[in-house]
Amino acid sequence: MTDATYTAEELVELDRIDRQIDIDAPAERVWELIARPGWYVNDGTVADESDLHYEGDVAVLRHPTLGEFRFRTVELDKPRYASFRWIGTPHRDESTASTLVEFWVDERDGGGATLRVVESGFSGLADDPAAWLKEREGNNKGWLTELAAAKAFVEARA
Repeated sequence: MTDATYTAEELVELDRIDRQIDIDAPAERVWELIARPGWYVNDGTVADESDLHYEGDVAVLRHPTLGEFRFRTVELDKPRYASFRWIGTPHRDESTASTLVEFWVDERDGGGATLRVVESGFSGLADDPAAWLKEREGNNKGWLTELAAAKAFVEARA
């Protein structure tokens, strides 16, 4: 994926990832998960809460194989919306630009909930579009795994 293959309009569209998944569990149960910073750092299984600690207003998640990740909570609007600034990863420290991760939980007619995630701000990660597109590509694939993990985690507790 290189920037030479995209128009300016396409690059604007690629600045964000938008995914959703239906979960057969009450919206409140989905909220319990999404309100926790960093639950979405996983390799197919939701991270254990014991791996999360705080340094002031920064949530720090140490994943046993993926490394340390840092988040700042932007907004929690129980039980429908949560947003976090992804301020540090094993590849980026807190002094660099970050992406915004937003979650919405909507009750579905007939039961269950839809979990929607939007991660935006990739173009601010690097001046060279090829660099931020590469990071976006990894996260784009990752959200499929992370939402499937959320579904499995929440449905197992419903």
